[in-house]
Amino acid sequence: MQRLIPVLNSDHVPLHLISVINTLLTAAKEISHRLHQGSLAGTLGSTLDENIQGETQKKLDIVSNQLIKNMLLETGLVHAVASEEEDDIVMGNPDARYLVAYDPLDGSSNIDINSSVGTIFSILQKPDHPAEGKELFLQTGDEQIAAGYILYGPSTMLVLTTGKGVRAYTLDHTVGEFLLTVDSLTIPHDTQEFAINMSNQRHWSTPMQAYIRDLLSGVDGPRGKNFNMRWNAAMVSDVHRILTRSGLFSYPADSRKPEQPCKLRLLYEANPMSFLVEQAGGRATTGYERIMSLQPTHIHQRCSVIMGSRNEVDACLEYYKSIPCERFDC
Repeated sequence: MQRLIPVLNSDHVPLHLISVINTLLTAAKEISHRLHQGSLAGTLGSTLDENIQGETQKKLDIVSNQLIKNMLLETGLVHAVASEEEDDIVMGNPDARYLVAYDPLDGSSNIDINSSVGTIFSILQKPDHPAEGKELFLQTGDEQIAAGYILYGPSTMLVLTTGKGVRAYTLDHTVGEFLLTVDSLTIPHDTQEFAINMSNQRHWSTPMQAYIRDLLSGVDGPRGKNFNMRWNAAMVSDVHRILTRSGLFSYPADSRKPEQPCKLRLLYEANPMSFLVEQAGGRATTGYERIMSLQPTHIHQRCSVIMGSRNEVDACLEYYKSIPCERFDC
């Protein structure tokens, strides 16, 4: 099995970018160790604090964020980082070219029940035009040069793209390195599986409610086939399932909080996952626009997400095209 760096070298990925990715993986190994230690590591449970998103922070949210932030900035290769757990960006080397946006521990509500969580990251370059502060990160998903996630499950896996397809690597604890285990992940165009939080169904827009209703009606409904539903409450593990065996994942906008209709963050959740999904042959949309075409206006911007098997995403979009409804703007 091939190691990460030789594979990236063969794709002519710049050495400094390889070093940034490798630094993320060094942090991930430590996070993986602490997760697998569970209660023995003393890092389970919640704190009394909330992050900028208004979400109660888990102890490992804070630990993971600090590990990733400190390691990236210490390389001297990173100009700035943006994290789900930070109100503002954190500046690094003013002469460096790379920007890293990340969710240090996606699905952290799953930690205390010993279920899968992950780290999601997006790597950009400092823009050519004059920009400073948060403006540095206000780039579309199409401008990403690398993206991926580390899934902390029964095995610890890296799924990565640098714009030349999607590969999967598995952490071999005996040598302490990520080894290539899938050379090319491709999402089948058709599927009979979907992932969505059904408890929010009554709050969705009319097109999404109609689409899911038809999926649930199975072989006797207008779709003419049965669908299975899966929901892990962690985007990283739900999207990983799609990348490995097909499916559709959605976290649509809803009406519960008119001032905040969307859940997932564009820069460090929706964009990197969309990059992976598109590179694997799938599709990613808000229901109205391609996600990676969106122009961000702030670093913690949220968006609606529908992504996965191309033909199934297209089928969902037909509901948005044909059913008039009030749009929930994120």
